[in-house]
Amino acid sequence: MLKILILEDDELFLETLEDFLSDEGFEVKCAIDGEEVLDYCFEEKYDLYLLDINVPKISGIELLKRLREANDTTPTIYLTSHKDKDMLTKGFLSGCDDYLKKPVDLDELLLRINSLLKRSGKFKEEIFLKDELVFDVKNRRLLKAKEDLNLTSKVIDLLELFLEKKDCIVTKEMIISRLWNYNEDYSEGSIRVYINNLKKIFGKDTIKNLKGIGYKFEL
Repeated sequence: MLKILILEDDELFLETLEDFLSDEGFEVKCAIDGEEVLDYCFEEKYDLYLLDINVPKISGIELLKRLREANDTTPTIYLTSHKDKDMLTKGFLSGCDDYLKKPVDLDELLLRINSLLKRSGKFKEEIFLKDELVFDVKNRRLLKAKEDLNLTSKVIDLLELFLEKKDCIVTKEMIISRLWNYNEDYSEGSIRVYINNLKKIFGKDTIKNLKGIGYKFEL
């Protein structure tokens, strides 16, 4: 299980982040000031840092500078309410890899986290779903009780899209863009078949059909 260390002094927002990322299968450690982070980093290694900038004792920027000077190359995302370019420039110069402005959209945050982990060679190898269903991210296989369900590549493409947008609306256009190249003809019937394949596995109520809008994947 991949480990994320969060530095955030807004305790309500911190609790929201912890609950959200824990539900997504990460092991989460929380800190409310920079010194606490240094203590945690001394005790164990993490796969990704989420750092607020304006926090007590040691700011997020100064903290990351110290970590980078100590040859800590852990991927880092700043979560900040700062909008001025000078502050953001300082953030990148301190060694951050990405940033998101508050208020943070949690689905966008998850996409940024997964993208950064993939680029750094670290990513969730498995996503635990329901009823002994596990998605093998690296090999793009859906397993049930450790047995490969041997889904076609387009059904896997659709499942990946639904997992990325879990509990959000997925439009038909988003499905077409993910499953077919721009010069390929898509099939409305094929979309229905792929969705029904997933409904048979996860349950018919897992994928909601929002007429004229799209679909919503809810576990």
